Amino acid sequence: MLGPLIAKAASTVVTGVVGVAAWNGVKKAYDRAPVREAAVRVTEVGLRGVRRAEVRAESARLAVSDVVAEAKDRMGEEVRPPSADAHGHGHDH
Repeated sequence: MLGPLIAKAASTVVTGVVGVAAWNGVKKAYDRAPVREAAVRVTEVGLRGVRRAEVRAESARLAVSDVVAEAKDRMGEEVRPPSADAHGHGHDH
């Protein structure tokens, strides 16, 4: 009667030991893997893309403003220079 109980307990202990060893192996592999470095690089690329898009959007806005100003000038309307207050922030691009 004690034999089957010991066999079951031993099986459970072996399963636990194998599980812990597997978990520790995965944890060590994760710690060694360049996961953080990859995340930083991906974020860096994303930020660079956003900045390029902002620069291009600002260039397009300025180009359209120049065209509108020239058209108004040709029509004889007074063209007012853009003011810093119109942008809502106090720095140049």
